[in-house]
Amino acid sequence: MAIIIKPIITEKMTAQGEKLSRYGFIVNKSANKLQIKKAVKELYGVEVEEVNTMNYEGKYKSRYTKSGLLAGRANSYKKAIITLAKGETIDFYSNI
Repeated sequence: MAIIIKPIITEKMTAQGEKLSRYGFIVNKSANKLQIKKAVKELYGVEVEEVNTMNYEGKYKSRYTKSGLLAGRANSYKKAIITLAKGETIDFYSNI
């Protein structure tokens, strides 16, 4: 079971990373804060100070097509915001 699925790389999260040392990740829905903290420490080699998690339900979406109305639901996911210890950073762009 992979705890961390992918990092969140948006303008808002990049700004928080630079100013507040906070980084966002999409994580497994069944992972708790202790597992997330351990996974980030092992994967990036940084000291994690705080973990905040949020559960998002999938939105209902519909669209009109030539064959009629199509309705569905987007996937639900769990997001974790990691606050690192002072002086620590994560560079997502180092291996591109």
